[in-house]
Amino acid sequence: MPLTTEAEMKRYVRAIVKIDPKFKEIMASSPLCTINRKRPKKTHYETLVGSIISQQLSVKAADTIYARLEERVLHIAPENISQLAITDLRSLGVSGAKVRAIQDLTDATLSGAIEFKKFGKLSNEKISEELTAIWGIGRWTVEMFLMFHLGRLDLWPVGDLAMRRGWEKIHRLKTQIDPKKLDPIGDKFQGMQSIVAWYCWRATEGESSSW
Repeated sequence: MPLTTEAEMKRYVRAIVKIDPKFKEIMASSPLCTINRKRPKKTHYETLVGSIISQQLSVKAADTIYARLEERVLHIAPENISQLAITDLRSLGVSGAKVRAIQDLTDATLSGAIEFKKFGKLSNEKISEELTAIWGIGRWTVEMFLMFHLGRLDLWPVGDLAMRRGWEKIHRLKTQIDPKKLDPIGDKFQGMQSIVAWYCWRATEGESSSW
């Protein structure tokens, strides 16, 4: 898909603020959303490994573990990761479940069971179907991949805790919002939900190498 220009992103931001003025403050104090602004430097495989590592972790903790893995193998590629033993990955801070997920992803990539080159032409739903067939890859991991790697602007990751905390902070809510309640709210931001989610993360996570 074509990259989103600065002018287009500014139009999205204005549209979001018009729909929900509560976002004006965080958008004014943050840079423009970076989703789909540049071609990803990482391969599909690298990004998915990073997303697996990030499951149920803070951004900073995930960044630290990913950096350790990158330092260990120099380049995160299936050929290199396949050479690591379970104990090697565990010593870097990767949980047992995530080790299995990374190994399954690595095997599927090396065997050709998953073909990343065709992803650009597939729908969110089809990509999700292919990726969730791999053990340990669920909705959250797929959503992060679609947003931050493929640049899809229509994801609404209500299952992400930090995203919900950001929504609560921006709206000054006194109680935690239930994902089921937040889910339909995304409909009013049709086609730009990923951008809204990005600013929710900014409100709680600040800067990160993830974006």
